[in-house]
Order: sequence, then C-alpha cells, then structure tokens
Amino acid sequence: MPECQAKIDKYTQALAEKAFNTAQEEPENQSGHFGGMLESIFHSTDTADDTKLVPSPPSTVTVCGDVYQLPRALRRFSDTSWSSIGAISRARLPLNEGPVRSSLLHIQADGSVPAHTHSGYELTLLLDGEFEDENDKYAPGDFIWLDSQHHHTPYTKEGCLCYTVADAPLHFTKGMSKLLNAVGNVIY
Repeated sequence: MPECQAKIDKYTQALAEKAFNTAQEEPENQSGHFGGMLESIFHSTDTADDTKLVPSPPSTVTVCGDVYQLPRALRRFSDTSWSSIGAISRARLPLNEGPVRSSLLHIQADGSVPAHTHSGYELTLLLDGEFEDENDKYAPGDFIWLDSQHHHTPYTKEGCLCYTVADAPLHFTKGMSKLLNAVGNVIY
C-alpha cells in the first residue's frame, strides 16, 4: 500500500514542521516557557533577608579525651552515648534500618581492631585521623567497602573516628578475640 505510506509520511512531515516551528517561535524568556523558568531560577538576583541560609553550628564529639568535629550529616548524633572495649569505642546510631547497623567508631592512638573478616558487608567512611591495614593506608574522606572476601586488622598510630555501616557481625580470626564470635550477634 504505497499510497497509505505516502499519506503517513506527509502527515508525519507536517506535524514535525509544526512542532519544531512552534517551539522556535516561542520567546525564550516567556513566563510559561520551561527554559525561561529555569533561566529565571538559576540566575535570580533576589536575596530577600528571610531566604538567607544560615549554616548549622559546628558539632563535636569527645571520645576518650579526643575531640572530633562531626560532618553536617551526623551532627544530630553528637550526644549519642559511647561504649568502649579496650582501645575501641562505639556509638550506635539509631537509624532503624532493620539488620543494618550504623555506628561512629573511635580507635584510640596506637589502637587496633583485632584481625577479622566479615559475615556480611562493612562500609567505613574515615571522618578524622588515619588508619592502616594489610590492604592500604587511609586518610579522612576515604570510603572502604569490605565483605567476606576481605581480612584485615585496622591499626591507627594517632587515633581515628569512622562512620561504619554493617549488615552482620564481624568474624574474628586470631587469638582470644575469636571468643567474641560466640556473642557476635549481641555485640554487633
């Protein structure tokens, strides 16, 4: 049916010309035009006093005598209580994410977390200080993702503060710390 195809082509061409010509004829900054709206939003010079952003005040936590400034996203947790075992202190964050646990983790100077692997995954964002393990040396802002394929023994010379997220207990692999595996779900 060549004549049907010809009619379809003719109507398609007419609609395309109408659509493209209409779009080009609209004024660029017309108040109802999307591009004009975006232009006015992004290049607005209005700075009414009631719309000024006021930065939230800095917030710190003190852990074992060390003071750390929290990033803006974690400032609401500045008064969270801490629990400690040896050189490691943890503040559990009440995020109600089911089996996933979020914490602030502090390791004192010359401290380490015993050798372990992971039953699930562990995400770590280093907030302050430095630490190292068998894999690398880490500085503030470093993001580390570990799972059951990874084994490590984090150590810090100067002390550090981390934000951690885990979905299962650690599995300790050496020495007396292996006894903690029996109560891993309780301390996790």
